[in-house]
Amino acid sequence: MSILRYEPWGLHQALFREFSRAVDRAAQDDSSGATADWAPAVDIEEYADKFVLTADVPGVDPATIELTLEKGVLTLSGNRAAAAEPAGVERRRVERATGRFHRRFALPDTVDSEAVSASNRNGVLEITIPKRPQAQARKITVTH
Repeated sequence: MSILRYEPWGLHQALFREFSRAVDRAAQDDSSGATADWAPAVDIEEYADKFVLTADVPGVDPATIELTLEKGVLTLSGNRAAAAEPAGVERRRVERATGRFHRRFALPDTVDSEAVSASNRNGVLEITIPKRPQAQARKITVTH
């Protein structure tokens, strides 16, 4: 015989933690549009000569991803379609978000907007944004 500890509030605490996590994620990501169903996780790295943004977009057809750079704002949007539900199957858990996504990033003036490139490998979108060469200070000689 084993003794089990009765915790009547355990389920409520787990639900509260999940709700808190969802609210925290929403509060941290103010770059998503109001009409977006979800927002992909994005890492941003800065190198001496470029910025690299890496976005997790598994299950999204790369041809449907919209990437624009206008007035110093990089906009990433697209759609992940819901999987067809086979007949006779009851879903027990659905955690992967589907629908429209939208992210915006303000970029510094030092980026070279004409040389931006993007690639998608295994559901990871990598956007490379080169920096413009900085203008070098030069000495000006005063003549008589």
